[in-house]
Amino acid sequence: MSVAKKAGMGQSIDDLLCPIRYMLDIFGGKWKLPIICMLSGGIPVRYSTIKRRLGDITNVMLSQSLKELEAAGIVHREQYNEVPPRVEYSLTEKGRSILPALGQMAAWAAENMQQETACGVYCEKCHLTV
Repeated sequence: MSVAKKAGMGQSIDDLLCPIRYMLDIFGGKWKLPIICMLSGGIPVRYSTIKRRLGDITNVMLSQSLKELEAAGIVHREQYNEVPPRVEYSLTEKGRSILPALGQMAAWAAENMQQETACGVYCEKCHLTV
């Protein structure tokens, strides 16, 4: 059986390429998945809180990532007409639907990262972003 015919889970590689490209278009980049993880608690989160927890993200990159996630229907943006203005972000139903897959990917990473790096599951660098 050729590699092009099977891709580990009974699907051909050709059957996986388009969905993977679609997924990377939505979730690709350094910041989108950490943003989704921060919003996974079900409680709306303010822009400043996201920025503070991510640490070294620029305002431009955070704003761009949030706009792209909102355009993809993953994140909901709620703006309150108050003084000063308040904006909160939360996951949509579509955004929450990716959480089980992210949990599986995180479990895989936790299992493998200790074998391949000196970093533990709760390393100092990652702990600072929580």
